[in-house]
Amino acid sequence: MKKLLALLAMATLTLGVHAGCGKKVTDEGTLKSFDAEKKTVVVEKSDGKSATVTLTPTTAGADKVAGLVGKAVKVVSEHGKADSVAEAAAKKS
Repeated sequence: MKKLLALLAMATLTLGVHAGCGKKVTDEGTLKSFDAEKKTVVVEKSDGKSATVTLTPTTAGADKVAGLVGKAVKVVSEHGKADSVAEAAAKKS
């Protein structure tokens, strides 16, 4: 019985540690710069602030980032690591 309780407690703690927060941050603005060596992008937002995000091997759209410098982009990231980088859709007026 003690072994069963210990196993159950260990499994519960392990699952809690691996649960991600799931908080996604979306930065929209102009792609100010791209550093290929450091694999970082800097997005200049409309409020004047900038966000620096690191690209990872699993980042969707990372292969097209160099061509997006100076264009409007949408970067979705989690904990400073980019999930996706895409050209922002044109705003309708």
